[in-house]
Amino acid sequence: MRALNLIMKLTNAISLVFILIIALEAPTIGAQVILPVYLFPKFLTDFTKWYAGEFGNYLIADKPFFILGIAWVHLLVNWPLSILSLYALVAKKHWFSTTCLALGFSFLSVMAAILGELLGSGRASRQLIIFYFAFLGFDFFTILKGLLPISLKITYSFEKEHPALNQKKMS
Repeated sequence: MRALNLIMKLTNAISLVFILIIALEAPTIGAQVILPVYLFPKFLTDFTKWYAGEFGNYLIADKPFFILGIAWVHLLVNWPLSILSLYALVAKKHWFSTTCLALGFSFLSVMAAILGELLGSGRASRQLIIFYFAFLGFDFFTILKGLLPISLKITYSFEKEHPALNQKKMS
């Protein structure tokens, strides 16, 4: 019981960090890939240039065509899902796990394309690959959050209300 509680708390914390990052990154940094630079404050464009140079992120610097499509998916799908997930978490909505699952798999699809490019091109720095794999780890926990029960109380209350089903498991 304690182990499951610990796993759920860890998963919640890691998912929250990941969801917050997506909610902040998509409209500020990710959107710079597809929208005109003049729409963003100078400190954001300077930060994006610094990041691209520091991590050797040629995808942001060069903006290949496939990354433009991924940026649109990130802005139009992942960002709204992250906002919905934050709302569901704060408002304690029962559908929080569903939005985590949707965000997790959507982000996994995006990451598969990006990591395929980074690993296959030979252009990515080790630091950039580690950076993207870290996000893949965060994503794994968000998917796990979507698969775990909302709380242990729901599981236990179901077992108490349906003791006959519980008896069948033991036989």
